[in-house]
Amino acid sequence: MIMSEQAHRATILPVPEGTNRPLWSVMIPTYNCAAYLRETLTSVLAQAPVAEEMQIEVVDDHSTQDDPEAVVTELGKGRVTFYRQPQNVGYIRNFETCLQRSRGQLIHLLHGDDVVRDGFYRTLQRGFEQHPDTGAAFCRHIYMDEHSHWESFSPLEQPTSGILANWLEKIAAGQRLATPAMVVRRDVYEQLGGFDRRFSRAGEDWEMWVRIATQYPVWFEVEPLALYRVKRSGSLTEDSAFTGQLVQEMRLATEIIDAYLPSYLPEPRATERLNLAREMYTRWSMDTMQQMIAAGQFNRAIAQAQEVLRHSPSPKTVRAVMSLFLWHSLRWSGRSLYTNALVSSIP
Repeated sequence: MIMSEQAHRATILPVPEGTNRPLWSVMIPTYNCAAYLRETLTSVLAQAPVAEEMQIEVVDDHSTQDDPEAVVTELGKGRVTFYRQPQNVGYIRNFETCLQRSRGQLIHLLHGDDVVRDGFYRTLQRGFEQHPDTGAAFCRHIYMDEHSHWESFSPLEQPTSGILANWLEKIAAGQRLATPAMVVRRDVYEQLGGFDRRFSRAGEDWEMWVRIATQYPVWFEVEPLALYRVKRSGSLTEDSAFTGQLVQEMRLATEIIDAYLPSYLPEPRATERLNLAREMYTRWSMDTMQQMIAAGQFNRAIAQAQEVLRHSPSPKTVRAVMSLFLWHSLRWSGRSLYTNALVSSIP
């Protein structure tokens, strides 16, 4: 792998010799999400084997609005350990701490607001047992809202459980899974490094799953055994600030993946896959822009459009963005100002 890429990824050191090694390490990163942590821990403890077989640890990124340690003490009763960062380090560094502190052969990085269903660990374990060369395994997952109500299911990647065919081509075309659904062998992280530190809000998981797929077979479990929480702030202003940055992160992810994917996926397939990813994130961004325009947030919509055009500057994207804005132009006051601002942003 390219040295410049490795410089952005933490080295995950092997577990010291003589250390007791459980099969599982369930590492739970948290930050101001103690209200959900109770449900997360309950779902893990309900199916956890003894401590010798499964390490369970909450790694808190110096929460300021709640007390996750109190939840761990109450529910864990000594079975769950707790580590608090001395200062806020950001979610990527907190993930690194989770990986470094893990002792198990298999690592499940479970966000402190997500949940696993009964049978998750037993079922995913079978994939590694049946195919010892498997680098990672994931299951179908369920999207749930902030009240834990189920909303939808992730795609069924294949009709039966087993090693995925052509997985690198599929995952390179865009994110298809949620982190709580994924289990990775610890020695894979030792070989490939931690999550890329250049990300600040999103995209690090997709890049990691692509990176793993370039090197290892990946197992898929058809049963939906993980739940990913989709939280809504209720504030379009706050959400739109995030979505604008999300486009930047997705653009960064495609650039990072583009630096190494052709070494593992011959051209023109590598370029085709990444173009599909750009199209997918562009469609999502266009939907967000339409919501911004409908809410009268024209300046934010312009900023979002500029990021979209940087991410995917194809004639098709330019036409789509221009059509969207022109469609709403008659509703604007000072529409020429916004139209000129948009035109000036086209690469």
